[in-house]
Amino acid sequence: MELDVLIIENEEMMVEGYKTMFNHNKEIYNVTITEAHNCENAYKLIKNLETNSKYQVVLLDYSLPAFIEKKVFNGLDLGILIREFMPNAKIIMITSHFDSIKLFDIVKKIQPNGLLIKHDYRPTMLINIVETVLNNETYYSPEAKENIKQPLLTSGALDKVDKEIILLIAQGLQINSIATKLNMSDDTIKKRKSKIKDLLGLIKGNDEDILRECRALGLI
Repeated sequence: MELDVLIIENEEMMVEGYKTMFNHNKEIYNVTITEAHNCENAYKLIKNLETNSKYQVVLLDYSLPAFIEKKVFNGLDLGILIREFMPNAKIIMITSHFDSIKLFDIVKKIQPNGLLIKHDYRPTMLINIVETVLNNETYYSPEAKENIKQPLLTSGALDKVDKEIILLIAQGLQINSIATKLNMSDDTIKKRKSKIKDLLGLIKGNDEDILRECRALGLI
């Protein structure tokens, strides 16, 4: 399979590790790699309308030298641009940050297809993760999942009723059936579902999108 990958990473060892794993799996992917080692170079590649549509996968770090002129300070800012200018690209963010609020912010704003903490990542995982996201599934590493769940659950942002609604959606129930089950109005359930989508960073999406994100986070 032909695969165009954009690597946005300033740690040389990480870049070489990615390349090595792709080279060891040439029977699966014939990979063309483009590298950017700072926000400025990445910004120019992302905004290049003549070539940016070719990238199927973006391996993205969070901590990168900033592009002050364009107010692009990190991988999160770049991820927002990727979603705007390269909507079909699969974003896999592998970051050294494990702060729960920062990880939750990443999920809410860019919905990466893959999210891993660097010390939770092993090079041998790369090909499986790439295959997962190319199959339109989401891969979050165990520590990333656990840390993202904290602000959702401990802050009360996602309360008991929200969790009940998610479980009922997973059972295949529609809004009117959920409303009857929970003794609430249809409008209340609609508002709750809208809130759940906002918390998960889903601008658009149906019930299956909600369930996909909840499974990725280990909520169901």
